Amino acid sequence: MRPITSEWVAKAEADLLTAEREQRAEQSPNYDAAAFHAQQCAEKYLKARLIEGEISFPKTHDLGAILKLVLPLEPAWASLRDELNALTDLAVEVRYPGASADADDAARAVATARKVRNLARANLGIAP
Repeated sequence: MRPITSEWVAKAEADLLTAEREQRAEQSPNYDAAAFHAQQCAEKYLKARLIEGEISFPKTHDLGAILKLVLPLEPAWASLRDELNALTDLAVEVRYPGASADADDAARAVATARKVRNLARANLGIAP
């Protein structure tokens, strides 16, 4: 694996740990942060896959757009489309007043991030 890919993976892992910590917090859980960091984890793993595939990508946080770039490398990942679009929408909405994530939102967000993580790590040859 390329050194830059390893850096993306490390950042993705840090985001997942933050998302999980906020999701599980017994006192004052920040479900908005859990959703945001889950989205960041998924984004960074998708981009790590693109880097290893030597595919450039624009600066975007839209997981659906990033997935389109990944699909030539990983066609089976098309099954993630709906979940990734929902995760993008949630992560954007909760960053501003008027919307907040709840425990169920956070759980779905973290589950999606874990799914992307598991697929990417398997593809990159990294132990689960």
